[in-house]
Amino acid sequence: MADELRIDSHPRLERPVMIAAFRGWNDGGQGASLAGAYLARAWSAVEFASIDPENFYDFQATRPMVSLVEGHVRQIDWPENTFLHAPLPGGGRDAIIMLGVEPNLRWRSFCAHVTDVARQFEVELVVTLGALLADVPHTRPAPVTGSATDPELIEKLGLQASRYEGPTGVVGVLHDACGRAGIASASLWAAVPHYVSLTPSPRAAKALVDRLADLLGADVNTAELDEAADAYAQQVSEAVSADEETSAYVQDLERRVDELAEEADIPSGDSIAAELTRYLRQRDKDQGDDDVARGQ
Repeated sequence: MADELRIDSHPRLERPVMIAAFRGWNDGGQGASLAGAYLARAWSAVEFASIDPENFYDFQATRPMVSLVEGHVRQIDWPENTFLHAPLPGGGRDAIIMLGVEPNLRWRSFCAHVTDVARQFEVELVVTLGALLADVPHTRPAPVTGSATDPELIEKLGLQASRYEGPTGVVGVLHDACGRAGIASASLWAAVPHYVSLTPSPRAAKALVDRLADLLGADVNTAELDEAADAYAQQVSEAVSADEETSAYVQDLERRVDELAEEADIPSGDSIAAELTRYLRQRDKDQGDDDVARGQ
């Protein structure tokens, strides 16, 4: 329907990048939605468009919420999918931030609206944020993986080729829609400890924000997220310590993560051989230059 996408204003944007985060299946520990909301607030983003929820949700599965305004006026809050814009600090460009809720219905039509916004405002890159449950400890920084399907984009941004096969969420459908529309897209995923999956994870949000800032060359003040992540780790540690079996499991996860980190610091045999070859070639070249100089 023509009125499903509502564009209230048409800001002039410089080489915009779109950042999208959805609550729901793609949002373990609310890491992605926390990161998106944090960026919108940190950059003072202004709403300019939205997608009407009426035809995209089963309201028995994704129920609207009733709240009181000023303590007495009842207000129904529907699932929101909004687009906000802001200058990208330090990036020399603008950002469109999409904050939404994974729809229940008509995913292809929903994603077509998103790519329509991207086309209208000449978005150069769409980056989705996601968070998944994994065997990682809450006491270590949340690992983040970045992937894309376009080889040029993978090389340019230092990402990995996407090799995932299996069930997907609206994020996967959105990337497919971007590909069909000729819009470059990439995906960032933070890992969240599965044993605290229902607890909002500022640590995952912080990891996503840091990786995104690095990807886009943007500046983000994460002091508030740092404090929240420290408090999160302390609270979860206190809860874990009350159960001996869970505590032992977390210690085992910590040991595994630390061992992997140590192994990553040790160069491989191939890299040592390549570096030695480079050194020997450079040495032979330098010696040859010296011989020529002496001959002159």
